Amino acid sequence: MNSRERILGRVRRALVDVPRDDSPYEQAVERDYAREHGDRSVEQTVELLAENLADYRAIVHRTDAEGLAALIAGLLDKRGSASVLAPPGLDPAWLERTGVTRVADRVESTPAELDRVDSVVTACAVAIAETGTIVLDGSPDQGRRRITLVPDHHICVVRVPGQVVSSVPQGLERLDPARPLTWISGPSATSDIELDRVEGVHGPRTLEVILVGED
Repeated sequence: MNSRERILGRVRRALVDVPRDDSPYEQAVERDYAREHGDRSVEQTVELLAENLADYRAIVHRTDAEGLAALIAGLLDKRGSASVLAPPGLDPAWLERTGVTRVADRVESTPAELDRVDSVVTACAVAIAETGTIVLDGSPDQGRRRITLVPDHHICVVRVPGQVVSSVPQGLERLDPARPLTWISGPSATSDIELDRVEGVHGPRTLEVILVGED
């Protein structure tokens, strides 16, 4: 027996109590787990998101739509960024207050070219409060996955409360599983066997999240 046969055998044993019929997968497997933990208001859910983002060492900012461009410009200036990558569908008004050189999201860009970009600004698909997670789905205002993994500084804009959900199950309901999903819970970090934390290994060392209040 080879490894493939052993793995498939485990799958078959795990599914032995699943009815053998043509029922859709969503109906064949019971999903009676809690959709969220606790009964929170919209405001409490947004506060939980901000708290968990900060717990993961993301830097959280708050503003309204009118103050967004000035805030982004200030963050780029404070960072000392000389270049910023913007996905093609990003609202141009978000960067209208900054004179930082803009870099296009190009298929031809090499990892070395992306590594020379100081910052990247994107929107998001959904933000999950209970886990402090932001999900990107490759939409035009988020760009290709690699543009948020190679540059060292990521500014991500979350519209609140419209893009904020309480739990992972609620977040999944808003996502298309066929799209390239990137799940971000704080800046990239890893630890070795001695628990020495190193940031920036698998993505940006600095994640700044802007919670923009919707009108």
